[in-house]
Amino acid sequence: MVLAGADLVLPDRVVPRGTLVVRDGRIESIETRNIDGPAGATRIDCAGHVIVPGYIDVHVHGVEGIDVLAGGSAVAEIARRMPKFGVTGFCPTSVACDPSTLSDLLAAVTAAQSSPAPQSARVLPAHLESNFINPAWSGAQPPRCLRLPPMGADRLRSGGTSVLPASETAEGDFSAANILAVIARHGAATGIITLAPELPGGLDLVRRFVAAGHRVSIGHTGATYDEARAAIAAGVRHATHLFNRMSSPTSRSPGVVGAVLESEAVAAEIICDGFHVHLALVSLAIRMKSARRMMAITDGTAGSGLPVGSRTRLGDQEIVVTGRTAELADGTLAGSILTMDAAFRTLVQRAGVSLIDAAQMCSTTPATELGLAGVGAIAPGMTADLVVLGPGLAVRQTYLAGRPALEQ
Repeated sequence: MVLAGADLVLPDRVVPRGTLVVRDGRIESIETRNIDGPAGATRIDCAGHVIVPGYIDVHVHGVEGIDVLAGGSAVAEIARRMPKFGVTGFCPTSVACDPSTLSDLLAAVTAAQSSPAPQSARVLPAHLESNFINPAWSGAQPPRCLRLPPMGADRLRSGGTSVLPASETAEGDFSAANILAVIARHGAATGIITLAPELPGGLDLVRRFVAAGHRVSIGHTGATYDEARAAIAAGVRHATHLFNRMSSPTSRSPGVVGAVLESEAVAAEIICDGFHVHLALVSLAIRMKSARRMMAITDGTAGSGLPVGSRTRLGDQEIVVTGRTAELADGTLAGSILTMDAAFRTLVQRAGVSLIDAAQMCSTTPATELGLAGVGAIAPGMTADLVVLGPGLAVRQTYLAGRPALEQ
């Protein structure tokens, strides 16, 4: 297959009116001019279009009325719908939930990975916005499902004190150990785990997850700057939706945001809808950390792609779609209604980010940070996961390993 005449967004430059030659699902060559390609190849005229690597969303709860925790075929159905938004890989993302629901999600991730459906985005290991976050910073996470790390709960039983009120430390009908057992049982299906390291036992839990091969993220946290630095030293390498639901800098207290911005070790997510984070702060964070250490995410919910006023679910809670976001009944922000194609457009058209840096944030950095080999960039030998963008950077076609994933 030959994709001819498009502007090709490479990791280090844009090739105007270039050509991609794809063979056996991989990029065979990049030509700096519009050519016909090898004899017998299918030639697709892409003049006037832009081609970028397929988007990878590491934080998405659902889309078009489907929540990842809905059970059954929910994860597979979300995967089927993702290519229309340019997404070629995604991490199904949970909110805090009970062990049974979590087990069902991780089993569904394993099933979708074992039997990938044609024309569906790749299902990557799940991102757990876990039970081990700070209730004071929980946002739309259900408080009844939050737990102390086991080591912290043990300290309380031994007469220690907690940063949390007693009402938030009760184990209810399941324990922290029950959650950890589910994660251990589905280790390969569990990728990113968001937690609050300032909780009693939090640093021990960071080390435990890192030792088990998981990517630990700091998020939904009121940690101090020093506590955040200690978490990074313990192995945190990811930050969940930078600026949102984490302690922010003041003149004498840099907070989690300050620790993340200064750390080369940590790659940070950022919601690129222009609402959750002011675009001036998006631009500032990119300048401070570089696109190489930033990941554009949606934090999208089942409300993404639905009309304003629609009601759907985030886990077991009802959310409503507003003009700019999704909310709980009390007005609490509950994820977003963003999709990755819109995130890319926001970066380029509203935040003034270059096509190269936007592709880095939407594709290359997520692939690199998740350790995905052969995807996330346009280069010879890479898997041909590609998005063809038309006027206004709208998705015209998505290719998964060189095969079209959208019905035209």
